[in-house]
Amino acid sequence: MNYFIEGLQGSGKSTLVRKLSELHADYTAVREGEYSPVELSWCAYMDETAYHGILEKYPDLRQSIEEKTFSEGDRKIICYTKIKTANRGFYKDLEQYEIYNNRVSYDDFKSIVLSRYRAWNQDNMIFECSLFQNIVEDMILFRCASDDEIMEFYQDIRNMLHGKKYHIIYLKTDDIRGNLEVIRKERSDDKGNEIWFPLMLGFFNDSPFAKKNGLMGEASLVNHFRHRQNLELRICEEVFANNYTVVLSKAYTDTNLAAL
Repeated sequence: MNYFIEGLQGSGKSTLVRKLSELHADYTAVREGEYSPVELSWCAYMDETAYHGILEKYPDLRQSIEEKTFSEGDRKIICYTKIKTANRGFYKDLEQYEIYNNRVSYDDFKSIVLSRYRAWNQDNMIFECSLFQNIVEDMILFRCASDDEIMEFYQDIRNMLHGKKYHIIYLKTDDIRGNLEVIRKERSDDKGNEIWFPLMLGFFNDSPFAKKNGLMGEASLVNHFRHRQNLELRICEEVFANNYTVVLSKAYTDTNLAAL
């Protein structure tokens, strides 16, 4: 079996991945930003020419880059957020090679996503946030896709997963605003200055979806998260009907997990 741990930001995905890893010591856990056979969040995806250009531009980071680089056919995947450097330009440069936020055409985006799900052939894996969040955010906020278009996209993903053993554990959040308040405090510096939330809010405010619909601010962001959760639960029910369990965020027990 393989597990996809899904849910909104702050729903407790990282904690659940850790708990499942403790229950299944023989499983491999893949967290955001790490190399994944199915997900490319926080990773640069580039051809050989671009890769060698990066190595030449950052010779002092060459060893670190090579250690965090994985090859898939004629493409290189760099887990660049796992590389430590004070050079912020490095992260800006590598960010441009991510596939999300409308950085590649829709046809290329769909081809990359589906081909990687189709090629995946491993077992005993626990994936954090590797099925919904980044794809759904990309399609809503940057491609302004309708719910039906996103549903069709996930029907294609389901077809690519045919014959593979997997189960989605979706952490449902009833109090989205309250959840945001918790992670706003958790993701602040030692002086109480918020780090994550201003970035998240700016990300939303600057998105084509928000601009197209005249949306801005925390209330609009909460509404977006509410819509996204409802859509992801609909995808679970209508597309992955026999392959998911909904668990109330942060309200499960070890006994519940052991039964999954």
